[in-house]
Amino acid sequence: MMGGYWKATAIADPLLARGFVLWGGDGPVVVVAVDWCEIRNEAYDRWREVLAAAAGTTRERVLVMSVHQHEAPVADLAAQRAVEARSLADGVCDPAFHEAAVQRVADSLRQAARTPRAVTHLGRGEARVDRIASNRRYLLPDGRPSFNRGSAAAINVLAREAPEGTIDPWLRTLSFWEGDVPIVAFSTYATHPMSYYRTGEVSADFPGVARARRQLETPGCLQIYASGASGNVTAGKYNDGSRAFRGIFAERLHAAMAEAWRATRREPLRQVAFCSAPVRLPPREDPAFSEAELVRRLDPARPAAQRNHAALGLGWRERIVRDQPIDVPAIDFGPAQLLLLPAESYVEFQLAAQRLRPDQFVVVAGYGESGPGYIPTEQARAENDTNLGDWCWVGPGCEPLLREAIRKALGSNAP
Repeated sequence: MMGGYWKATAIADPLLARGFVLWGGDGPVVVVAVDWCEIRNEAYDRWREVLAAAAGTTRERVLVMSVHQHEAPVADLAAQRAVEARSLADGVCDPAFHEAAVQRVADSLRQAARTPRAVTHLGRGEARVDRIASNRRYLLPDGRPSFNRGSAAAINVLAREAPEGTIDPWLRTLSFWEGDVPIVAFSTYATHPMSYYRTGEVSADFPGVARARRQLETPGCLQIYASGASGNVTAGKYNDGSRAFRGIFAERLHAAMAEAWRATRREPLRQVAFCSAPVRLPPREDPAFSEAELVRRLDPARPAAQRNHAALGLGWRERIVRDQPIDVPAIDFGPAQLLLLPAESYVEFQLAAQRLRPDQFVVVAGYGESGPGYIPTEQARAENDTNLGDWCWVGPGCEPLLREAIRKALGSNAP
C-alpha cells in the first residue's frame, strides 16, 4: 500500500481502471483513470506502451492518471528493482501483479474496441462542491503560514476554523454522446481523495462510492472520476478522520456530480485535436536527496518505509539520467479541453490553466506521470512548505517550466 508504507489486510471495495478511446482525428487517444495511489517512471511507461499497442496508437497519446487514493498501490518498477537488488523485504510494489493489472486493462480495451460507439455530441457541465476541499496552507493567528492541514485535520481547531484557502471549488464533467444517448461522463474535482486511511483496507474511498452511485443512476453511461491537480488540497478542514466521513464526502461529491449532469449543455462535436508538450523538471539536489544518500538509506536495518522512500528517489534519478521528459498532454474538443498534469501538481497550476483559455471549458486531471511527487509553486518553497520534506523529488525552478508546458499544450498565446 502507498509504495510499501503499510500492508493490505482486506479489501473494503474494489479498485478499478475506467477509461475510453477516441478514434478519429489524427489518431486514437486513450484516457484511463486508475484507482491507484501513483504510477511512476517505468511503470507509467509500461501502462502507456501496452495500452497504445492495444489501441493502435503511440505512447504519448495515452493519458493515464491515478485517482490517488492512499489505500492503494504505488507502482515504480525501477524502485522495486533497487529493493530487490539488495534482497530487502517489504518492497515498493509487486511487479507480477502490476503486469497482470496492465494486461487486464489492455484486454478490456481490446474488447471494447470490437463494438465502438459513434460520438456526435460533447457535453459540458459543472457544479460547486459543498464542504470537501481545503488547501493545506492556512494562516496561524500571528499571520505565519502553516501547512499541516492534511486529509484529517479537523481535530486541529486552527485548521478547522481557518478559511478553505486556495482551491478550485468546481467539479467539472465532460461527456460524450451519441445523439441523445450519453456514452461517457468524465468528472474531475481537485482534492486528495481520502477520508480515512492507513487501515490496510484496500479502497477507492469516497470518490469510488460516489462514482458507483452515479453508475447505478446512469447504467448506459460509463462514469469516470479523476482527481484534479491537488497536491496541496485535502479534505482536512472538514474531516476528522472518522469512518463516517467516507459516506459524508461521498454524498457531497455525488450531489455535485448529479448537479453537473443536470447543468450539462450539449453541442455537436466537430474536432478532436491532440497536443503534448514535454517538460524536464530538475532533480532535487539537497544532500538528503543525493544519489549517495539515497543508496545509503537502502539499509536493511532501517524501517521498510524509509528504504522504499529512498528507492523511489533512485527511480526518479534514473529517469533524470536517461533525460526522459514528462509529457503534458491535452485533447482539444473546440469548446473544451482535457489537460493532464503530472504527479502531485499544486492546484495553482490547474487554476492557471483555466485562466490561459477563458474561451474554453478546461477540465484538468492530475496525477499523471507521478515520479516527481509534489510539484509546488515557488511561493510554497519560499514559505518552507513542510509537505516538501519527503514526498518531493524535484528541485526549485519547476513552476515556470510547468507553466510553459501547460501553455503550449493548451495552445494558448497568453504570456
